[in-house]
Parts: sequence; C-alpha cells; structure tokens
Amino acid sequence: MVQKNYSFISLSQSLPNPVGNKLLAALSREEYERLLPQMQAITLPLKQHIYELNEPIEHVYFPNSGIISVLGVLGNGGTVEVATVGNEGMIGSPILLGTDRIAAETIVQIPGDGWRMKVDVFKREVPPGSPFHNVLLRYVQALMNQLIRSVICNTMHPVEARCCRWLLQTQDRVGLDEFILTQEFLSQMLGVRRASVSEVAAKLQKAGLIDYHRGKIKIVDRKGLEAGSCECYQVIKQEYERLLS
Repeated sequence: MVQKNYSFISLSQSLPNPVGNKLLAALSREEYERLLPQMQAITLPLKQHIYELNEPIEHVYFPNSGIISVLGVLGNGGTVEVATVGNEGMIGSPILLGTDRIAAETIVQIPGDGWRMKVDVFKREVPPGSPFHNVLLRYVQALMNQLIRSVICNTMHPVEARCCRWLLQTQDRVGLDEFILTQEFLSQMLGVRRASVSEVAAKLQKAGLIDYHRGKIKIVDRKGLEAGSCECYQVIKQEYERLLS
C-alpha cells in the first residue's frame, strides 16, 4: 500500500477559497455549515495517491483546487487516464452507488487543497434522497459521460487534439494560465510514449499556443487550443453544465 502523507489544516485556519468546490458551493449556507464540522481540510500534494486499485475507500474528497486523475491500470503496470476531477466534483463516487472500492487508481496530478469526509460519516450525513445526495448523483452521471467520451477520444482522436483537450480541461479547473506538468506525467495521462508528447508539445509551442519550460506549461493562446482540440472538450463541458447548472 502506498503511504498517504496528507497535510491537515485546522478548520480555524483560512483556506485560499474555503468553498472552492462547486458541489459544496451549491449547498445552502445552513447545509454547508452543518456539514463543515464533519470534514477535514487537507492539502493535496503532487503525485499523492488517493485510492489504490480495489482497496477499501475510507474517505470521500471534495477538491477546492488542483486536479486528481482517475487511472485505468493495465496488467503490466501501465496506466492511462480515463477521467479527471477538479473543483467541479468529488472523489469517492462508488460510495454513492453502494460499493466501497474502485477498479482504478486515483492520483493528484496538479497539487491543490480540498476537504475530505470519512465514509461512515458521509453515509450518515448525506443519506439517499437528501438534496445533496441527489446533486451528487447527477455529478456521477456527468462523470460517467466523461468516461464514455474518454474511451471514444483515446480510440479515435490523434494525440495532438487530445493534448489540446486535456490542457483546456486543466486550465478550466485550476483557473490559471500556468501550471506544473512534466512530459512524463502527461504521457501517462494520454497513454502514449514520452517521445510523442515531446513532439506535440514542441509543435504547440512553435505554433504559439503554449509555452513549455522546466516542467511548467503556460497557456498562451486559448482560442488556438480550442481550435486544435477535438470535439470532446465541448461535449464534456456541456454535459457538466447541463447536469450541474
């Protein structure tokens, strides 16, 4: 089992954006204040493993910032990203569906912070049929739609278009033009060789769409990235807006 070394933040401390998670932000003030004492504020360091393959889920997570990748695991130990979760969602959706394990790994792709709640507390405080539980079920549907689209995208679309989609989704979630990202990590996320990522990054940089230097990517021309992305970016974005607006 991978050691999970979280940094905890006292609830009395001020986070950069204590209601940065959009699902929590959708709660009424009364409901949010009721749930707040049941949650722990944590930081999410780079490459931190949240869940291991088929291990019991002990907490559900609501990221305020950063991005967590959901990775499909191959028999040879290789991985490919099937979904990403940022401040629009939660990690721990199997709990909503009546199971306590996930057939994937989840790892912090871009560092941030967020909230977590013990599973037994979550089940008690957010029972089926409650307003927040219903919102979370709609989120799970949006996540499933993202998973479906990821399969289509990884199978049918060229790596350059997929890379543009991934960069756009990342910028949407972190709210920044620049973020840490190594080519090694991006190759794992896209399920391609590192050499392929190097070629694509060089091409996008030459076109003036991004600036890549020392493990950091800066979005220079967002409209250009949108033009270079496959249709999946807009499809996924519209589904989240439809189900969670």
